[in-house]
Amino acid sequence: MPLKIKSKDQCRWDELSLGEVMLRFDPGDHRIATTRRFEVFEGGGEYNVARGLKRCFGLDTAHVTALADNPVGRLVEDLMYQGGVHQLVRWVPDDGVGRTVRNGLNFVERGFGVRAALGCSDRGHTAISQLKPDDFDWEEIFGKPGVRWFHAGGIFCALSESTAEVAMAAMQAARKHGTIVSYDLNYRDSLWKSIGGKKRAQEVNRRLAPFVDVMLGNEEDFSAALGFEVTGMDEHISSIEVEAFKQMIERVAKEFPFQVVATTLRKAKTATVNDWGAICYADGVFYEAKNRENLEIYDRVGGGDSFASGLIYGFLSGQGPQWAVECGAAHGALAMTTPGDTTMVTLKEVTQLMKGSGARIAR
Repeated sequence: MPLKIKSKDQCRWDELSLGEVMLRFDPGDHRIATTRRFEVFEGGGEYNVARGLKRCFGLDTAHVTALADNPVGRLVEDLMYQGGVHQLVRWVPDDGVGRTVRNGLNFVERGFGVRAALGCSDRGHTAISQLKPDDFDWEEIFGKPGVRWFHAGGIFCALSESTAEVAMAAMQAARKHGTIVSYDLNYRDSLWKSIGGKKRAQEVNRRLAPFVDVMLGNEEDFSAALGFEVTGMDEHISSIEVEAFKQMIERVAKEFPFQVVATTLRKAKTATVNDWGAICYADGVFYEAKNRENLEIYDRVGGGDSFASGLIYGFLSGQGPQWAVECGAAHGALAMTTPGDTTMVTLKEVTQLMKGSGARIAR
């Protein structure tokens, strides 16, 4: 059954996301431990989706988050203004030294060739990790202004014991008001290990799963975060393993009421050369995007989030699953050609790549 998406004339926002927005420190071609200069970007798994839908696809989007009210928080705010996403921010008073509340920092080097990308996050005691379910009026957000699509994810839910409850409250309100709910499992061992590891991740995600319409995640996500094993699956995905992954998705769809399940298919040959594709399961049918072998990567961080925003745009614009998964894969591929977590490409560039256009200079 096709997704029942509310029309734009019923809603203020096409899409709303919930999650942490961190300040990313990028050392460029240098390493975190040896550089003397960083460029800063804003980024966060859930936020990146809203920003992509706004900047590349021109939709009206909003993001719910919390920040410590200090100059670092205001820098994140300023970067978010540049992204054009409407902000619903809970500002938490700063104590001056960060004992009680902080803003998340994320140091990321891109990697090159045989040297893999490396991330080092500094996000303990952040403002958003202290959110409680009633810090925002979810009935007001989803009821009066109205939202067509709500996006959340496992990164936000792993920030603390309370954030999963915040996500649950938001998802329940969204479903009550007819908003489509998507969720990216995005399993991160570094986040879950201090609050119960895989066992806790599976408990949380299995509680949230019944409220999800569109579930996103790769083979590790479904295994670690939901407890579904993929026969013969290792850290890479080959043609044989894709068939095993399809079998796993069919098992997932029987247990949970997901209308759509989608994932990227990435095989990292080096940090700068990946095979890249995507797959989408909807109405009992699998749809595969074009597989781009030996795709050259400049900055892989945010590629999956850009896939999600392209996929969501496809459904919000009334396209079918095949078009949506092709759009997501093309947007993700292009987003990885520029620095930072978020997209710097245009809808025209996405559609041209979907049509098979090459990289001839445009002038």
